[in-house]
Amino acid sequence: MDLDPEGIFRDDSDEDDDNLHEREANKEMVVYLIDASPKMFTPATASQEDEKQETHFRTIVNCITQSLKTQIIGSSRDEVAICFFNTKEKKNLQELAGVYVYNVTEREPLDRPDARLIKEFSCIEDSFMSNIGSRYGITSGSRENTLYNALWVAQALLRKGSVKTVSKRILIFTNEDDPFGGITGAVKTDMIRTTIQRAKDAQDLGLSIELLPLSRPDEDFNMSLFYADLIGLEGDEIVQYVPSAGEKLEDMTNQLRKRMMKKRKVKTLSFAITDDVCIEVNTYALIRPTVPGTVTWLDSISNLPLKAERSFICNDTGALLQDPQKRFQLYNDKVVKFSVRELSDVKRVSSHHLRLLGFKPLDCLKDYHNLRPSTFIYPSDEQIFGSTRVFVALHSSMLRLRRFALAFYGNPTRPQLVAIVAQEEATSSGGQDEPPGMHMIYLPYSDDVRYPEEVHLTSGDAPRATEEQIKKASNLLRRIDLKNFSVLQFANPGLQKHYGILEALALGEDEMPDIKDETLPDEEGLARPGVVKAIEEFKASVFGENYDQEEAEAAAAKAGTSKKRKAVTDAASQKSASYDWADLADNGKLKDMTVMDLKSYLTAHGLPVSGKKDALISRILTHLGK
Repeated sequence: MDLDPEGIFRDDSDEDDDNLHEREANKEMVVYLIDASPKMFTPATASQEDEKQETHFRTIVNCITQSLKTQIIGSSRDEVAICFFNTKEKKNLQELAGVYVYNVTEREPLDRPDARLIKEFSCIEDSFMSNIGSRYGITSGSRENTLYNALWVAQALLRKGSVKTVSKRILIFTNEDDPFGGITGAVKTDMIRTTIQRAKDAQDLGLSIELLPLSRPDEDFNMSLFYADLIGLEGDEIVQYVPSAGEKLEDMTNQLRKRMMKKRKVKTLSFAITDDVCIEVNTYALIRPTVPGTVTWLDSISNLPLKAERSFICNDTGALLQDPQKRFQLYNDKVVKFSVRELSDVKRVSSHHLRLLGFKPLDCLKDYHNLRPSTFIYPSDEQIFGSTRVFVALHSSMLRLRRFALAFYGNPTRPQLVAIVAQEEATSSGGQDEPPGMHMIYLPYSDDVRYPEEVHLTSGDAPRATEEQIKKASNLLRRIDLKNFSVLQFANPGLQKHYGILEALALGEDEMPDIKDETLPDEEGLARPGVVKAIEEFKASVFGENYDQEEAEAAAAKAGTSKKRKAVTDAASQKSASYDWADLADNGKLKDMTVMDLKSYLTAHGLPVSGKKDALISRILTHLGK
């Protein structure tokens, strides 16, 4: 029986006898294929004549520029190439017409993005027509096929590196849904056939071809005319691939970022179901705190990164120690020595990374058990064949019986219990919303659970809001309600400022970028008449009509100061009452008292406490009439 007939648990790294699927890779090579035909330089939106109109070409340049900046920050090992097709000039190793590989000096055509490439590419539209030129590549009466040439050049650029270790991708940007619409007959059929065959040949070599279509103001992009066959879409996939009609062009950058940020596994774990059954799973971090990159120390002369080395020197002889280091622990006045390997074995609490303990009903899992973001796990057959079949059987049973698995996560630095919860695949008209798999939720131990003190107030002690106050508060909440709120709308202002300054320095810009802090309140929105009225009405219902906030704060501060001064005076009075000050003065023993004791008497009687010890004693004698 086939446990996974739909193939929903087939990972990107799985292999099939007939097809070579994209593997999980630590490095990516991407070729941007940009259509440079005259249609790309038409206005992207239907705007008024007096408004500045942005072209599709400018939109794509901006998107790729932002993507290259993101790659420098997040994936410095990835390599990119920029290639235009439907150009007047040609620049490629194959000398094919209508294809121009864009690059800067001292850089390979397919290489890591650098500051100079980003700076010059961002303003390429100003000089594009004069230096490179635009034309319709596929025209009637001509056998030239610039799209075919572009795919050939892109495949040649991605020739280096193996698909086993590198993810290779071609991204096509165009607003022309029918590149062969200007020709007819057998010539058109032959061109379409050879172009699609070129794309299939590239995919057979492990290259992924993706399309980022742009719709013109007068018509939507029709995938079914040509590009569905080029990238291999069928049926409902065609409808789901095309962006919705209401999607704005400013969302294109986010689309590109989503397609560039492929999933990358954190680590591979062995999951012990029983003593005899063990499967392999990959783990993926759903949420990870983003912090600025680590500082790299450079040599002051060569500007090359420094490599840190550590050596151990004998304290007695000064000789360099070559033997493996040993650690020790004092126990009962004896030195117990450990090698690094022995210490690692002592710390290991489980032979497997993940060991199943049993199952519990889902209602036993509480919200407060979730200590930190969960880890998503997915099966893999790379090392242990059959892991997917066992994982699917376990996943289906947990969903059907509404149970979660309790397991022990044997991390040597922090062994802990985890709850493994099955997640069912969720789809919509736009595609897959949630993939099938399991979430590993980190559970607290009994020592981690806190029990707050319960405060029981009687009806007389607890303050109660009036109906009028509740009504005004409800009106205020409706006025400042955040519509369609999501934490994904807000970027970390500290990180944005950090990377903005680095970007300005790398690109040689004179001014630092102005970073907008999206976490600050919307002052313009709060100043709207309806919001201001709701705030004032709520304040009046709570504090009264003639409430002055500054006057109330000043009175509260004065009351707090008076209360603090009274507490100090009471403490000093209590301390000074333990001495017979008149007897101490008569017997001349005031000089034996400490300065703090003398000041307690002065504070209790409202006298100044400044000056040296002799001045304090004189002040006390004067107050006692001595």
